Amino acid sequence: MGFNSEKILVLGLSKSGIAAAKLAKKHGADVYLTEGKKEVNNDSVTELENLGIHVEFGTHSDEFIKGSKLVITSPGIPPHSEVMQRIKKENIPVISELELTNRESKTPFIIITGTNGKTTTTALTEHILSKSLNVKACGNIGQPPSDFADTNLDYFVCEASSFQLEMTPDLTPYIAVWTNFTPDHVDWHQGLENYFNAKAKVFTGKQTAKYCVLNAKDPKLLELSKEVTGTVFMFAQNLGENCCYVENGEIIFKQNSKHESIIKLSDCPLIGEHNYQNIMCAIICAKLTGVVNEVIRQAIMEFKAPAHRLEKITQKNGITFYNDSKATNPEAAIVAIDSFNNTDVVLIAGGRDKNTDLTEFCNSINNHIKTVILIGEATERFEENLKKHGFNNIIREKTMQSAIDKSIELKPDVVLLSPACASFDMFTSYENRGEVFREYVLSRV
Repeated sequence: MGFNSEKILVLGLSKSGIAAAKLAKKHGADVYLTEGKKEVNNDSVTELENLGIHVEFGTHSDEFIKGSKLVITSPGIPPHSEVMQRIKKENIPVISELELTNRESKTPFIIITGTNGKTTTTALTEHILSKSLNVKACGNIGQPPSDFADTNLDYFVCEASSFQLEMTPDLTPYIAVWTNFTPDHVDWHQGLENYFNAKAKVFTGKQTAKYCVLNAKDPKLLELSKEVTGTVFMFAQNLGENCCYVENGEIIFKQNSKHESIIKLSDCPLIGEHNYQNIMCAIICAKLTGVVNEVIRQAIMEFKAPAHRLEKITQKNGITFYNDSKATNPEAAIVAIDSFNNTDVVLIAGGRDKNTDLTEFCNSINNHIKTVILIGEATERFEENLKKHGFNNIIREKTMQSAIDKSIELKPDVVLLSPACASFDMFTSYENRGEVFREYVLSRV
């Protein structure tokens, strides 16, 4: 569309805010960027100011807000915030950086959203499509899409949060994928239904994607599939004439009731039901963009899981080591734990306790884990809950290194780091925790 020297306000000196400001300026806008925090990246400010972009921080002044024709907001700023309420009073339309890219670029979007699984699905979809097409993974994974708005791409493969989709009034993707739906971000959206509706925008009404990919095992999404006007593809069950599912140890793709075997589960580098669902989503996207079966299969076999998400580190002396440090709550850890059946698994868990209910976590351990090694601040409560649920094969260790040493001594089939806790008692982040695990495992084996 372009801007004819119109005043455009960008909220937030985030990665997406900076990218949006640059794109709007390049396309002819008079850009004002306002950041509420006082501490900012001076290099970013200097770069923006050198482009002729006006920048303020520590406030959201009337000077910047008033007279704006459009506001581009960062995902971290909720609609009920004070600055958004002021903008609403001025009757200024608000969009996300995602919507800005949609308006300023001709490249079609593949939108991937959901409470869990977005990052792996986005990375795998880009990996497969890139074998035949010119695509970029963007959004919550990698760079903002506006960084590539003027690039000649076949598709944006965009991991999209509910925050971004909330502010996209016109985006109509080529493909929209919804991995699953569980309660999250209720405070930001001011209610669970608002959270659902934000994600549902590109599946219903005027913004419905041409192809809508939905989880057949999620009751809420199964119900939504009945309202979708685009072509629906369900995954995780053999349901309808268009779907992707597992049968006899193989992932099957079905379109217009024609079945094709794509890959054996034994050839998939990602394990667990949740990852098989991620693979199904990526397969559907690949088939709908014309990638041939053998290319899909080879690309899946070559794919490596994103770091810290049930990431296979190595296999040595009969023991396979998995890093699932991203599992910072019991719900996330359960997904990893449930991926192992009839296997001798040592689970390393613990960290800074989030004090959530541990009933389902303990039940999952009883069903799938032989030994639990506990570290960190949560040790006492986790051990108490495990014993209350009848699980007693528990070892306490003081460090990640000693936990790994002990797990190797036990000679299990699998050593799984899936902490179910935040990392900040012993590490700077879940990434740091995962790196410590990886480095020490590789040093030992």
